[in-house]
This record gives sequence, structure tokens and C-alpha cells, in this order.
Amino acid sequence: MPALRSGLFNLLFYVNTILWLVAIVPTLLMPPRAILRVAQAWARVSLWLLRVTVGTVVEYRGLENLPRGGALVASKHQSFADIHVLLPRLPDPTFILKRELTLIPLFGAFALKAGMIPVDRKKGAGAVADMNRRAADAVRAGRQILIYPEGTRRSPGAEPAYKSGVAHLYRSLGVACVPVALNSGLFWPRRRFVLTRGTIIVEFLPPILPGLDRAAFLALLQERIEIATSRLVAEARDPRRYDGPEGI
Repeated sequence: MPALRSGLFNLLFYVNTILWLVAIVPTLLMPPRAILRVAQAWARVSLWLLRVTVGTVVEYRGLENLPRGGALVASKHQSFADIHVLLPRLPDPTFILKRELTLIPLFGAFALKAGMIPVDRKKGAGAVADMNRRAADAVRAGRQILIYPEGTRRSPGAEPAYKSGVAHLYRSLGVACVPVALNSGLFWPRRRFVLTRGTIIVEFLPPILPGLDRAAFLALLQERIEIATSRLVAEARDPRRYDGPEGI
């Protein structure tokens, strides 16, 4: 049964995504915010499909810590679901993403038009400088810079591997950083077809104020995210836990 539900979700998810990509082509002629609003709607529909087919819901915690203006948001990254659970909750997000993603037909054009910030890892220090410059412009415009500090998805329980890019952003931007913990990898695992019913918990932690040096910030960020993420994973694995309210 889980395989059947997962198969139905995957079919509907990809068909839905393709239809959205084709339908929103006209937004390329509109202001960037139009693309962003459509992307947020797509994410909400994806979460609705996840709920009705697989039975997985989303619970949000720490919403009082959500930034309203320019800020840095650093999230744990366990699953493809992380895009969908975070995108609708931030007022005006700008994702830091790999340059390769902008080469995907249609998706890449939409991402660039919406002001996402691609990073060409082959450029080394030049890539960091370009990322900082673009992020500073976005923060001045009141946008939230969303970055996955580990750079890629890592399964629950995997050894953390935080990169220095988030620390460079923190020092360069001079704004508060909101850490995000989650347990999405338990329910929408990376590189696995079968999804699991349950409650994805997304927790926005108290912000780290500007002013720390890069090393101290990175150590504090990793400590806060990893401790909270371990707690959420343990909570989800507790058979006595009730599958919480829908937070979509």
C-alpha cells in the first residue's frame, strides 16, 4: 500500500509540476514577484497532494521567529520536500542554489527571473563574492536569503557537513540569521521512491543576531540546527506521538 500511494503521489506531483511550468510561461513577462507567488502556490498544491495521497502533513513551529524583512535563513536539508515546506512560509524568499539548476529548461528561466542566486562552484572565491553581492542587493530590497548550509540533502542521522558559504553571507550581510530544523527526510527520503505517512515538522529557531565572527557563527549555527533536528527526528520516531495538526 505505501508503494501504491507513493506511486500515485509521484505521478500526480510530476504531472502537476509540468502543467504549472507550462501554464506560467506568461509570468516571464511580468515582475519577478509574480513568478514567486506562482511558485508558492505550486508548493502549496504539492503539499496538498502529499497529504491526500500519502497521508503526510506539515506542522510548523516557531513561526514567531519568521523574518518579515531582509534576513538570512539557514535550513537543514534532508529532502526534496524542504523547498515546498519553506517556500510558502517566507514573505519574499531568494534561494541560494547551484548554477546547474538554472540550466534546467523552463525552471532555470523562472528561477533567474524570480531573483534566485545561482552559485558557480567552479569559480571558487569569485563565486562567493558574486553570491555576497547579489544577496546584499536582495536583503536591501527586504527579501529573505534562504540557504542550505550543507549544500545538499543529507539523510537523518548522517554526519553534518556544514560549508563556510553561510558564514561568509552572515558576515557580509550583517543581518540576523534564522536557523531552521526539520525532520522531512523521514517521510520523503532522498533517492527513495516510497514515501512514508507522518508529520513533517519544520521549526524556525530563535535568530542569531549579527556580530559574531565567522567561526563562532558557524559553530553556533550547526549546534542549534543539529540539536533541534535530532530532537524532531526522535520525536517523529516515538510511536506514542500523535500525527499533529496540518500546518499548511
